[in-house]
Amino acid sequence: MSQTVSRALRILAELGEGERSLDQLAEVLGVHKTTVLRLLQSLEEERFVHRDAAYRYHLGAGLFALSGLALEQRGIRRIAAPHLAELNAATGQTVHLAAYEGGEVVYIDKYDSRHPVRMYSRIGLTAALHSAAVSKVLLADLPPAERRRVAAGIDFTPHTARTLTTPEALLAELDQVAAQGWAQDHAEHEAFINCVAAPVRDATGRVVAAVSISVPDVVLPYEQVLELLPALLATARAVSADCGQTPRTPRPPRTD
Repeated sequence: MSQTVSRALRILAELGEGERSLDQLAEVLGVHKTTVLRLLQSLEEERFVHRDAAYRYHLGAGLFALSGLALEQRGIRRIAAPHLAELNAATGQTVHLAAYEGGEVVYIDKYDSRHPVRMYSRIGLTAALHSAAVSKVLLADLPPAERRRVAAGIDFTPHTARTLTTPEALLAELDQVAAQGWAQDHAEHEAFINCVAAPVRDATGRVVAAVSISVPDVVLPYEQVLELLPALLATARAVSADCGQTPRTPRPPRTD
């Protein structure tokens, strides 16, 4: 990648964290301010960046439009949308759609809970590979050798006391997920959040996305989150059917 393009992308990534001054961006890139200013002027011309009255830089409307086009090109997102909206309306809980790409699990759609306690997640953010239910669903569909390769490369950060902390533990969990047809995050990423996820398959049987329901324990305890699993599985089957997949019958939920 050319140095100019690389620096421009680093600027956009930095502005994704919040507004920045010219001095701050120059410090991040480790180059002179005049170099950064030239890049910012080019990005401003394309409306990828805008400068406010206080001479601080922000992500621009052109980038928002581009991200919208990227989302529109995700066919699975369009197919799943009415089903996810229905699940969200029926349960009142946060519903996510995630996909595996480039070695990461990315949230590609989200329907917020109607309760005042909201999830931190947002479209475009990545999910932890070793603790998120959507990640387990997507990794469980990989060939065994690929699962082992991915597990070996994970930094097993212990988010809570329940977080899986070794490749062996994750691989065993993925075997269980593949067998039963759904996954859970039982307070593994955040101590006060429980989540269940199910796979969306295309006509070939390949898992192309994962749909999940996430609930803070102040809204529902873990046992009642498991009671939402039939609705979640029905939604995943409906989306899969619209993708051309013959529905499968998963095993009943674990109670441990």
